Amino acid sequence: MQDIAVIEDPAAAEASLDPIRTRILRELVLPASATQLAVRVGLPRQKVNYHLKALERHGLVELVEERRKGNVTERVLQAAAASYLISPSALAAVSPDPGRFADRFSAFWLLALAGRMVQEVGKLITGAAAARQKLATFAIDGDITFRTAADRAAFAEELGVEVTRLVDKYHDGGGSPCGRRHRLVVALHPALKETNASTATNETAGKEQDK
Repeated sequence: MQDIAVIEDPAAAEASLDPIRTRILRELVLPASATQLAVRVGLPRQKVNYHLKALERHGLVELVEERRKGNVTERVLQAAAASYLISPSALAAVSPDPGRFADRFSAFWLLALAGRMVQEVGKLITGAAAARQKLATFAIDGDITFRTAADRAAFAEELGVEVTRLVDKYHDGGGSPCGRRHRLVVALHPALKETNASTATNETAGKEQDK
């Protein structure tokens, strides 16, 4: 089972978005038969079987084993991945093109870049898995609080200068036959504000810890 699978086929994307099938995929993080799943999701086994066949047809679930019980063969299935992402290629005709925006201060360009990253890294993971090789990637995720908009702008300017310096230092412009081109994306955006519900949950958890 993969940690994350990227869905590129439009039909597979459509199949995965059905609420019942989404529930089944979540339940199939651990292998189960249609009979076992029917109990978990509260549906007739025949209906669960129908959804399982659709998911299996699109490669979203995989056969783990077959168990013989008298005259009946029980099929045990598992989700192909623990989590799924739908690639922009599943909506190829309307997927965002980073070349259309090309403005480092545009939120739409940021989304287009993120979409391209999902699409490209998904293909790379598939290729690396087929070749039984590790995929060399690197990411940083963190939070930073700015006192003012001016501080945020100054940070962005300094970050851009420093990244450009590093690119100039390590980029092989000579076209070495051993070189491998890499994508570099640096993003900065406001963090989502906590909702009242999540804030209340955090406060309750804090009070419980104080007891």
